Amino acid sequence: MCLAVPVKITEILDNDLAIVDAGGVRKQISLALVDDVTVGDYVILHVGFAINRLDPEEAEKTLALFAEIGAALEGGAA
Repeated sequence: MCLAVPVKITEILDNDLAIVDAGGVRKQISLALVDDVTVGDYVILHVGFAINRLDPEEAEKTLALFAEIGAALEGGAA
């Protein structure tokens, strides 16, 4: 199974690279597959590549659902 997650761009680097925040974890990713991305944008991250820009509202909803699932799993309500 593959998983693509929303992440927020925190820094744009040279050579189509960026730093993103993934739930408090900073990671370097490739922007080679997306155009016109700026700091503060959300992108869908898959295997180290941003594959699409994401509406901020949709990104926040998805991240909230992931947090809810994580909390339920930690609480033993899986």
